[in-house]
Amino acid sequence: MSGIYIHIPFCKQACHYCDFHFSTSLGKKETMVNALCKELELRKEEFSGESVATIYFGGGTPSVLDTSEIEQLIAAVHEHYDVIGNPEITLEANPDDLSEEKILQLAASPINRLSIGIQSFFEEDLELMNRAHNALEAEKCLQLASQYFNNISIDLIYGMPNMTLERWKQNIKKALGFGIPHISSYALTVEPKTALAKFVEDGLITPTTDEETQEHFNLLNDTLLAAGFDCYEISNFGKPGYYSQNNSAYWQQKKYIGIGPSAHSFDGVQRGWNIDNNPKYIKSIAQNILPMEVEVLSSTDKYNEYIMTGLRTIWGVSLNRIATEFGPKYKEYALLQADKFLEEHLLFVDGDLLKTTKKGMFLADGIAADLFMVNLK
Repeated sequence: MSGIYIHIPFCKQACHYCDFHFSTSLGKKETMVNALCKELELRKEEFSGESVATIYFGGGTPSVLDTSEIEQLIAAVHEHYDVIGNPEITLEANPDDLSEEKILQLAASPINRLSIGIQSFFEEDLELMNRAHNALEAEKCLQLASQYFNNISIDLIYGMPNMTLERWKQNIKKALGFGIPHISSYALTVEPKTALAKFVEDGLITPTTDEETQEHFNLLNDTLLAAGFDCYEISNFGKPGYYSQNNSAYWQQKKYIGIGPSAHSFDGVQRGWNIDNNPKYIKSIAQNILPMEVEVLSSTDKYNEYIMTGLRTIWGVSLNRIATEFGPKYKEYALLQADKFLEEHLLFVDGDLLKTTKKGMFLADGIAADLFMVNLK
């Protein structure tokens, strides 16, 4: 089973922390949708013999599209690809776009999962992030959406400047109050060339410390586990039956095609990424040229990616798979590098699987980096 990711490169306004590719000019929206449909057609042979199990609209802000434009893109997928009978079709959406009319339209469409960018239920946080919605819209959209969708995920951000542990606790409590079965939660990071980075550089904002951020994560993890969620990936919590099939496929290294400007693709052998320029993307697709760069992955690249994705999840890393797929030297190296983390109770071995402990989960990326192979080819 494979997945299709469709990048919608438009937003109403720029969030201060965001470094994803988007434009706040919506004038070329219709032209872009037609180009996305054309790219889907141009790349159909890449999934010859594959069945599509997930379709994911990311961005940017996919909910700026009209429902008819979303349905046009879904129809293009069905026209050119073999799609399973009941695929997971996710739409990322912002609360300010989710009027009752829009929610009703989406509920009548093939979309069966919403991923709503709440980020915070507190006005001061939303203003700091420069979000397009306010706290009242955050709550109202969830009240409406939960009447028509049972598969809803929301995004929350922790590690915010001046966010006390109590306010973070209230954010989590509010989220749980809506009966949402999936929560994606990310630590606020200061990305280069963002407004947030400029604020930090000018001394207008003081980032939270690593200790404070980890304290936020620990509270999140403990609270959601007690509420019946599984932390199946470091940033993703789902109740049984509500894990994101699309995201799980990424972490389990299944094939996916990324459609649209800046979208990434992976087929198990090579990784590709589209140009992150809307006009150049549209022009190239109109000429039947895929505006994509491709990198063929070495065995070491594949090993490192497996370590990175595996340690972030509850599925861990299979030592037998490492030996079989990459060779015994890789397995020996992984165990050697893992030894100190095993002693510190940050990693543990569960049968054939190397996994992070509860304490080690927050540090998964740093632990993985120590297990990376650098020179062995």
